[in-house]
Formats: sequence, structure tokens, C-alpha cells
Amino acid sequence: MNPLHEHRLLLNRRHFFSRAGLGLGALGLASLLDENVSGAAAPGGLPGVPHFAAKAKRVIYLFQSGAPSQLDLFDAKPKLAGLHATELPDSIRKGQRLTGMTATQDQFPVAPTKFKFAQHGRGGAWFSELLPHTARAADELCVVRSMFTEAINHDPAITFFQTGAQLAGRPSIGSWLSYGLGSDNNDLPAFVALISNGSGNPNDQPLYDRLWGSGFLPTKHQGVKFRSAGDPVLFLSNPAGLDAAARRRMLDDLAKLNALQHAEVGDPEIATRIAQYELAYRMQTSVPELTDLSKEPAHVLDLYGPDARKPGTFAANCLLARRLAERGVRFIQLFHRGWDQHTKLPSQIAGQCRDTDQPSAALIADLKQRDMLKDTIIVWGGEFGRTVYCQGRLTAQDYGRDHHPRCFSVWLAGGGIRGGHTHGETDDFSYNITRDPVHVHDLHATLLHCLGIDHTRLTFKFQGRNHRLTDVHGKVVKEILA
Repeated sequence: MNPLHEHRLLLNRRHFFSRAGLGLGALGLASLLDENVSGAAAPGGLPGVPHFAAKAKRVIYLFQSGAPSQLDLFDAKPKLAGLHATELPDSIRKGQRLTGMTATQDQFPVAPTKFKFAQHGRGGAWFSELLPHTARAADELCVVRSMFTEAINHDPAITFFQTGAQLAGRPSIGSWLSYGLGSDNNDLPAFVALISNGSGNPNDQPLYDRLWGSGFLPTKHQGVKFRSAGDPVLFLSNPAGLDAAARRRMLDDLAKLNALQHAEVGDPEIATRIAQYELAYRMQTSVPELTDLSKEPAHVLDLYGPDARKPGTFAANCLLARRLAERGVRFIQLFHRGWDQHTKLPSQIAGQCRDTDQPSAALIADLKQRDMLKDTIIVWGGEFGRTVYCQGRLTAQDYGRDHHPRCFSVWLAGGGIRGGHTHGETDDFSYNITRDPVHVHDLHATLLHCLGIDHTRLTFKFQGRNHRLTDVHGKVVKEILA
């Protein structure tokens, strides 16, 4: 319906209420600003959510953009050593689709990893020598080696992991959690996104703001991106010549005008605008304190590694994620670019692991010693995996790998996840799943379950249909739960 036509239809009723002491406007404003006048608790989510007792309160998602190679990090395949440069058997590939980057290759030579693997922890999980710090945390980790997805190219695959759909426009997982569970902190967003550029492939695939967008959910649920330079959030500081008292008076007057407009047309985005102005005002105090890592003890900074003192690095963002978690932020997503290794994989992946290995393990240790790992889920992984066959020229020292959606690895820790466990198996070429497949929708359903949410019941009606993060799919992977 045309909003202007709808407004005309509602004129008489709206005008009656607004003229009756501006009732709706006053009530709406009082409700939206209640935390300022009555000291109310932080805003909650939907009534009845969580649906059952939750093991986790929050999620820190360490998303490795570009797709880490499972063959070089988690999925040990020792038999491949004797098959270097041999042709990948047709019985393994089974005519499965290829990307445009390798579909025209005349050969598909097997490229075993250059890196050594060893077993770690009580469960004997396999880790590459590239991940010594992560390997020492093996007893806290659940490594899922049987992930698979439907997308074969980066943008739809990353979008699928964030929103449960390959096409842009759906709410991201953090927005769904903000919508369902609300916030534990009045002074910070429920959902924060942080981005770092890797040293492996610094010109890797771009990331778009829609990846932490709210889609058709009210925009108050979208993620807020923190920057590494200047103001952590754009326009957070007052303009020159405007002090805090003047800003407060301006926001009060603006809220009254917006409340009047909300009473006229009933647009929920107006209510969102009022609430977000108020949140931004409170963030002017909370965010500078939050992002000041200089107050962290030296031993904590050393735990996260030498890059922890450099703003915008993955290490600094991991430490910032812990500080956000301490302050009640519901969903914290770190995007680390640089994993798209079509060529020069050995040198590039080594750089990526130097970026991420120590900080990821440090985050686990830091949360555990603060007694927070038990109710915080950490997820580490990318959008798909990498092929066993080489893209381009294969040499004794160098190789590249193409996209591979049919099987790859992620790990999880904390918050109701079974530690010291490896789930799923792939064939001898890490090309097909042979046991316990886990779809993207299954991973989402399991994360929601740990947060006390039945994924089939967290819905939002849009364009005549009840949508959910897992669409019409997804099952909880009970085998990876503690």
C-alpha cells in the first residue's frame, strides 16, 4: 500500500488520539525513553524468549572471510602424500560443479598439504603445525569437519552464512538474536561487527555493511560496525561548538517531534529512530572507555600476542570482543579477510595463521579464566572449503586451491558446546562427506538452541510469510552439545 494513501485513511483516528492530549505521542515517548526517567532494566527481546533454559548468553563469531583450507589446517589426509600431482579420480569428483576459475583446466592434480599434522588433547583432534596455540586449546574445542554449504562463490556463500539465504536482503544472525533476546546493556548495541585485514591476501574479497544488516527486521536490530581509526563509530563525537548539555536538549526536542510523527503515521522506524538517537547519546560515554585497550594489564595484552597493541588487527579485535562480551553485548562478529588462496597458498595461509592463531586461543583462555566461556559460544570458520586439487601450476613448493562447498571445517567452543570432540568425517581426498554432514542451517539451529531458542519459533512476518533464520530447514546437531 502507498504510505501516503494509508496515512489519509488513518487521519481521522490518528488525529482523534493525538488531539486528546497528544496521548499516543506522550505514551510512546515515555515508553521509548523509560530507561532515562525510571532507571528501567535494559530492553528485552520477544515475550517468551528464550523458549527454554539457555546454556549460552552471547556469541563471538570469528568469521574467516575468503575460506580457510581445511586440508592445511584441520582435516589431516596422510594418504595424499603418496599421490602428489596425480589426477583426482573421477569417482571422487563425480562430475560435481566447478567454479569458472578451474572448470577449463585440462588436469586436476592432487596437491597434498605441505604442513605437518599432529593429534592434540584428550580427544586426539588433528591440527596443523600452523595452529600451535589453537591446538593447545584442543580440549575446549569441537571441530566439525563435515560442514557443507550450497554456494560456490564468495558473496553468496558469506551472505548465506550470515543470513541463511544466498540473496541479499535477509536479517543477519546477530540481528535475529537482537530481535529475539534483546540487549543486556542499555549503553551499547546488542550486535557489533569488527573487521580486520589479513596479511595473507590483503586485497581479498570485499565485505559489505549488509552482512550485519537487519533486513526486514526493524533497523534497531542491525549490527553497528566499530572502526579502528578515528571515532570508533561514525558521528559519535559532538560537532565542534556543541557541548553535551546542548546535545541533550536537541535530542529531547527531536524525540518529541518524532513521537508526534509516530502518533500520526505509526511507522515503527520512527520509534527505532528515537531509540537509536538515545543509544548514540549514551554510547558517547560508553564506547571511548570500551575501546581504550591501554588500560588492559600487560600480561593480558601479551596473551593475545604482539598485534594486540595495534588497533584494527585481529588480535586487538579479539581483545575488544572480550570487553564487549563483558559488557553484555549479545552478538560480536569479527570478520578477518585474506583467506582466498587460489595461488601461493603455503605462504599466504601461514600469514593468516600468524594473524589469528594466538588471538583465537587467547580469547578462549581469557574468557575461561573470567568464568565466561561457560556461557559464551565462540565460532571460528569461513564460508566454504578448498579443493584437494591444485588451481594453476603445481610445484613441489607451491600450490593453490579453488572454492569447495561440499566439505570443510569449523570449530566451536564454550556455551554448551562439547569440548575435546571431533564431529564428522570426509573421504581420503577431503572432497565428499562420509559421515555426519552439517549444513549451514544446522549450525544456525544449533547455535540458537544453545541460546535457549527453538529455531522454528523465532519468526518474523514479512510480505505475508513467517520468515526465520533457518528458512524451512535446519536441525540441532545434538552430538556436538555438551
